[in-house]
This record gives sequence, structure tokens and C-alpha cells, in this order.
Amino acid sequence: MTDKKATLAVDGLDSPIELPMYSGTVGPDVIDVRALTGKGYFTYDPGFVSTASCESKITYIDGGKGMLLHRGYSIEDLAENSDYLETCFLLLHGELPSQDEYEEFVDIIRNHTMVHESIARFFRGFHYDSHPMAMMCGIVGALSAFYHDSLDINNPRHRLISAHRLIAKMPTLAAMCYKHSQGQPFMYPDNKLSYSENFLHMMFGTPCDDPKVSPTLARAMDKIFLLHADHEQNASTSTVRLAGSSGANPFACIASGIATLWGPAHGGANEAVLTMLNEIGDEKNIDKFVARAKDKDDPFRLMGFGHRVYKNFDPRAKVMKETCDEVLGELGLEDDPLLKIAKRLEKIALEDEYFVEKKLYPNVDFYSGIIMKAIGIPTDMFTVIFATGRTVGWIAHWHEMLTDGYRIGRPRQLYTGEAPRKLASRESRPASQKSSF
Repeated sequence: MTDKKATLAVDGLDSPIELPMYSGTVGPDVIDVRALTGKGYFTYDPGFVSTASCESKITYIDGGKGMLLHRGYSIEDLAENSDYLETCFLLLHGELPSQDEYEEFVDIIRNHTMVHESIARFFRGFHYDSHPMAMMCGIVGALSAFYHDSLDINNPRHRLISAHRLIAKMPTLAAMCYKHSQGQPFMYPDNKLSYSENFLHMMFGTPCDDPKVSPTLARAMDKIFLLHADHEQNASTSTVRLAGSSGANPFACIASGIATLWGPAHGGANEAVLTMLNEIGDEKNIDKFVARAKDKDDPFRLMGFGHRVYKNFDPRAKVMKETCDEVLGELGLEDDPLLKIAKRLEKIALEDEYFVEKKLYPNVDFYSGIIMKAIGIPTDMFTVIFATGRTVGWIAHWHEMLTDGYRIGRPRQLYTGEAPRKLASRESRPASQKSSF
């Protein structure tokens, strides 16, 4: 924080308004506009793209530099030298764990992976072809009916227990969504396996066979979880914070994040990549679709290239590319038609002058979609896996908000409706011109 000031001159006021200006550890200065309300003014910022809604110590993004930091550690450093559960500890507690702390944390998560048997009966109420995100919204929200012994949001111990339960149970619930759609029996967690091994075991294992998970695929899954663990104040994280500001329980708040992530503009990007590859259909069609992507009058867009936040490159994509190559090599899928299209598109994006000039590099969604397709995960499960990895980020922000002191969120509006008017009798009213809804 600093004692710098910003001065705002407003027509109609005799003197300018002086506003405090704050500096974070890194990033642009922030003008505190709260005093404007007392003067009868609000700021207008659709989508809150120019508004800092909170102060946070968790994650920092510099889109221009292609930088993503968790508690000061670069995403590349964490992906290379850490794992998902260690990153979870970092996001929750602010520092990396010692060896003893890490082992204790892993053991706690391992011992919370099972869910109440009654939850299995919940799934019978869902149609077999229900979208997995629909099931996740309902099931995660319902967890508060099972674990109401620790729902006091003002009790730090209760918050930590809820955090452990959510991180541990999300892979179990995600796998149950998949098994329900396949008509296969649910698989219990196996505490001999790592977090990511356990997820793949519960997804693809059966009671007939012993656990058998490829270390390469488990590492890839761990990278996917880690690279999606948090991404600052995005739509779903902001939703979790807003829901939490009402005092809602943690399971309801995380369910609100899942619902927001379900939107195709947020969590559906890696699913959109596979949809695009299917639309292209064959390598011989690539040039035609690339030409369409370059035509500003054509609505077609290549999905998985460029990023709204990262104006240079997505730092997560570099890590994912290496993992993608490992997975395809492990599975021997170099001749898969869709994956061949994807690799050709990747080459074009990295070499073609049009894409290089516009910095439309492959992003994390491009590579994670390819990896999950190669592993055998259906596209409608992609966002569920995104939600599983992002859960720790949502919890960390929810906990930070409660710890730092908060007030219920209440955005303002620019009202452009009717001015005050009198209600006439129905008999004297003209026919209404119904607006579309």
C-alpha cells in the first residue's frame, strides 16, 4: 500500500474528488473509488474488467508477460518441481510444506477420499445421459447435508476440514459421474495410489481387476490438475467469493463455482477444441479451415489458440505441450486422425506468420483437450476435470475472503429503464408491446 492519491474532476462539483491509490506487490496501481458513493456517483464497468473486487495474496497474472504466479512461485517452476497436492498446500497455507507437512497433508487427503454411501443413491436420480456437470452441481451442493458437523464458516478449524473434504472427494465424485453415464459400478478409492492415480483408477478401473495405472498418464493427469488449480479472479472464482460473502456454506459456494465454470465461455474451451477437430474432420480440410480463421468476415475461429488474459503466450501451455508429447508417445496414438489434425494445427500456429504476428499460440486448453482425448476421457467430462483441479483455488479464495473480513457483495447498476409513472387500470391500458425474453 502507498499514500499516493488520484484526483477526479467531475462536472457539477465545485472541487475535484481525491481518491486513495494503492500499490500491490506487483502489477498496476489501483484507485480506491469507494468514496464516490458518498458523492452520489458509481463507476460503470461491465464485466468488472477494470475493477479490483478484492485484495488477494494467492495468485498473480501478468497477461502481457505471460506470467502466472501462485504465492510468488511461477507456474513453470511448480509444474516442473512440485505436484498437485503440494500446490494445494501452497494455495491453502501460503507456503510450501516441509517433508513432514507434505506427508501429513497427503495422508489427510487420502483419508477423506471416500464419500457417504447414501451419495451413491443420489446418482440413481440422474438420467444415465445427464451431463456430468449437472450431476456435479447437484452432488457437491448436497454435501452440506452430509457434513453439517463442520459448517461454521467463522470457525477456522471447520473451514480447514471442509477444504480437505472437498479436495479429497472431488475426484471420487467426478469418477462417479463418469461411471454413472457408462452404467458401470462405482469404484472405491484405493489409498495405496497417489491422488491422480486414484482418479484414473476410479474412472477406468473395474471391480474385476487390480489397479493398473500408467505412471506417464498419472503424471499427465497431475499436471492437468496443477495447471488448473487457480487463475486469479476469473468468473467462477469471483462467483465463489460473491456466494461466500453472503455467509453460505463452503459446499454451496463451490457448487456455485461449478455452475459458473459450466458456461462455455469459461470452462468449455478444451471441450470446444475437440468439437473443432471433429468439425475439421480430416487433414485435407485443414488449409480450408485455416483460411476461414484468417478471414475476418467468417465467424469460424480456431479454438485453443490465443487467450483472453495472456496477450503473448500461455505459460501453462509450454508445460502441457511436453506432457502432451509424452502421453501420445506412451499410447502410440501418432496416427489417430483427430490428433494428427491437432499436431498439424499446432505446427501452423507456431510457424505461420499470421498466427505468430497475432500471437495466437496454442494455449493450455488446446493441449489438455488433446491429452484427455488420448487418455480416453469423453469430452463432456473435460469441464468436470477442470472443476476438480480448480476446487482448491476456489477454497483458497473463499477462505481468504472470510479471514480478511468481508461484506456481502452488492454491485451497482446504470439504470436505463422507465422513469417513475402511474399505474392505470387494465381497462384503460393499450395492448403491451411485449419485449423478447
